Amino acid sequence: MKRKGKYYLLAAFATLAVTICVGGYSAWQYFWGGAVARDAVVLVPTGSDFDRLTDSLRRSGALRNVRKFVRIARIRGLDEGVRPGRYKLDAGMTYAALIDRLKQGLQAPVRVTFNNVRTLDRLAGSVGRRLETDSAALARALLSDSMARAYGYAPQTFIGMFIPNTYEMYWNSSADDFIRRMKKESDRFWKSRDAKLARTGLSRDEATTLASIVYEETKRKDEMPVVAGVYINRLKRGMPLQADPTVKFAVGDFSIKRVLYAHLDVDSPYNTYKYSGLPPGPICMPSIAAIDAVLDYADHDYLYFCAKDDLSGAHNFAKTLADHNRNAAAYARALNRLKIK
Repeated sequence: MKRKGKYYLLAAFATLAVTICVGGYSAWQYFWGGAVARDAVVLVPTGSDFDRLTDSLRRSGALRNVRKFVRIARIRGLDEGVRPGRYKLDAGMTYAALIDRLKQGLQAPVRVTFNNVRTLDRLAGSVGRRLETDSAALARALLSDSMARAYGYAPQTFIGMFIPNTYEMYWNSSADDFIRRMKKESDRFWKSRDAKLARTGLSRDEATTLASIVYEETKRKDEMPVVAGVYINRLKRGMPLQADPTVKFAVGDFSIKRVLYAHLDVDSPYNTYKYSGLPPGPICMPSIAAIDAVLDYADHDYLYFCAKDDLSGAHNFAKTLADHNRNAAAYARALNRLKIK
């Protein structure tokens, strides 16, 4: 009996040891075992269930063992609620770390960059390529008059709320999420510039509108404050701005290389040859450099400017109409030599 009891005791100890080893190995696999074979990014669309999440992970090819992930994920309750988003999978991640990341919705943000945008529908196209929301839905929101007014803008000035830059945001941001974020960024941008804005005597919308004209006149940052100063001088004197880019906007063709008298006849509030003062809104989304050039406009006596006849993109500035006419004639001759019409 003693031998038999001893045998049973040894067998029990052996079973316990095996159980501990197996359990320890499973625990090691769960907490420290590598679930992810390589770096990858997985997109989990809004409305996804656990099966769709699993399918996205499978198609990424990053998981070492999809079945083991499913088993552990169900134990952890991940199948009870899936959070959409863009998730970064790091090579060597454990099942525990991966499941925690998915359960908590710890997304990897995307970088959304936009600049050189002339219209809100083009902004929608640019941003829609980086976010889950499609371009059409974003365009509908951006072009909605009621949306513009909800944020305190007229439809013509709404584009001015969007400051061109690079932003980090979640991939599954909706159109409303994007617009709310841009409003916060705009408020932050202007809060640090309102003191300078006061010097111009312009409102935020007016400064943005003027900056859009400056931006279309020159891409040379060193010239932007000088160009802005010309327009500030003309505004103060009640002179029409006579800005060619506004005529191109009014005509609806920015590819025009030479503004002709026929173009100047277009009847539009954006035609600053016909109507004094600023146009109703920006003619494009101005760069930050152009906005800052308006806020820091150069203090001078110039009232005119014209592109140089070397076609370098630089400009000649003039205080008198006679000087300006000479500069304009030289530029016109340069265009004629190249047969630019």
